[in-house]
Amino acid sequence: MIRFAYPSLLTLLIAVLIWLLQALRKRPAALIHSHASVMARIGGGRSGLWARVPLWMRALALVLLVLAVARPQLYNISREIPSSGVDIVLCLDTSGSMQALDFEVDGEQVDRLTAVKKVVAEFIRKREYDRLGLVVFGEDAYTQSPLTLDKGLLLTLVEGMRIGMAGDRTAIGSALAVGAKRLKELDAKTKLLILLTDGRNNYGAINPEAAAEAARALGIKIYSIGVGGFGPAPFKVETPFGERLIHQQVDLDEGTLQQVADIGNGRYFRASDSNRLAEIYAMIDREEKTEIKMKEFFHFEELYRYFLIPALILLLGELTISSLFVRVLP
Repeated sequence: MIRFAYPSLLTLLIAVLIWLLQALRKRPAALIHSHASVMARIGGGRSGLWARVPLWMRALALVLLVLAVARPQLYNISREIPSSGVDIVLCLDTSGSMQALDFEVDGEQVDRLTAVKKVVAEFIRKREYDRLGLVVFGEDAYTQSPLTLDKGLLLTLVEGMRIGMAGDRTAIGSALAVGAKRLKELDAKTKLLILLTDGRNNYGAINPEAAAEAARALGIKIYSIGVGGFGPAPFKVETPFGERLIHQQVDLDEGTLQQVADIGNGRYFRASDSNRLAEIYAMIDREEKTEIKMKEFFHFEELYRYFLIPALILLLGELTISSLFVRVLP
């Protein structure tokens, strides 16, 4: 970006404009003679327009000089963010039960994962200066993204999440263990693990409560979110007669999720619809804010020489033309 160190000096351009207008109103210097055609031949037949060339050169030189003394500068700003003090791992369930169609987005009935992706993406955008990581789980639990400040990467990964990508069953204990491992080696004032699931721990060798105990020992705070309505949920199934909706109950283990949150010194939430899910993430966002102290560095490059040198060249040219080519007789 370009700025002027002394922008008030740009008002001198008004004085240059006034001078130029006054100079243009004056008639060019002329010599009265009975044989004007002879004098024209002596003068080389130059037009009045040519006689005004020095005037325009001087005006342009004055404009450039004014711009030069106003000190034009090319500058940019760099920011240094030492640390926001908050590291967050999002553990998201992609098991088969997340295809239940009991949520809405923009008035349209969608599966649970689609609603979760929309809300989580908004949460990521709000945590501009925090490091976030992403763990997905089903039968398996794996890190889709280590903790990073690259929100574009995280949003792309969230958008690309698919039901069943980590298996159809639910390994809550494994998810907690993988998330805690990601936070273990990092030095942050606050370490958060936000676990979201719609099921019961029915796969994996790691007990959810034991994983929560290990996370607490590492200074990690756990929020748990149970997703799903309170009655049987609709599912799309393929039949010999085409696609149909069936309703079945999803086994959400709220007791385990509550216990995991209690062990991790956090809170448990139940998200029965899209609005409640958005409220929960907004609540966590408000409760886990840390003051950001940013250092800004301004870098300047002086540009006056790009105006001063052409101005001096124009003034020299104007003097040369006035002295040698467009001479005015007294």
